[in-house]
Amino acid sequence: MFVIGEVAIDEAIAYERFACDVVKCQGACCILPGGRGAPLGDDELIELERAFPIIEKYLPERHRKAIEHSGLFESRQGRYTTACVDNEDCVFVYYENRIARCSLEKAYHNGEIFWRKPLSCHLFPIRVLFNQTDILHYEKITECLPAVEQGCRKNILLHEYLKEPLIRKFGESWYSDFQTECRRRNSIMS
Repeated sequence: MFVIGEVAIDEAIAYERFACDVVKCQGACCILPGGRGAPLGDDELIELERAFPIIEKYLPERHRKAIEHSGLFESRQGRYTTACVDNEDCVFVYYENRIARCSLEKAYHNGEIFWRKPLSCHLFPIRVLFNQTDILHYEKITECLPAVEQGCRKNILLHEYLKEPLIRKFGESWYSDFQTECRRRNSIMS
């Protein structure tokens, strides 16, 4: 672990290579079995409600019915997550050529909404754990092996691949300090 500002960071985040390869993983992070969707902040609940009338047209009928029945998100012990369909698919998933894709992100890229998607999705496979300080943890899952392989082939570091969501969460200045420290750690390893 190392610390930038008041954020503790899993050492692996400085070294690991990663670049999503959705053709190979088929959007696995959006359809993981287990019934718990993406973690949400309180402010994101409002964004989901605002976006739904716009993104609804992208969703499969099964997902629209699940939302009608159970809602856009769920809460357990005061912690919110996106709702899931059949304890698997995030309700915001649609399929394109058998690849699970995010309807929120599609609407964002089409200029229909100005909020991209939940921060936890944008940051994945980095998870923000909350204690007395934020802790950034690299969540390694077998479904992301194609992303690790592609990151190695293209020599893309995880922290560089996730630059945009890290800046979204912590700001430009924090990211600059973080990147400097990651580069320093990588130069020592070389």
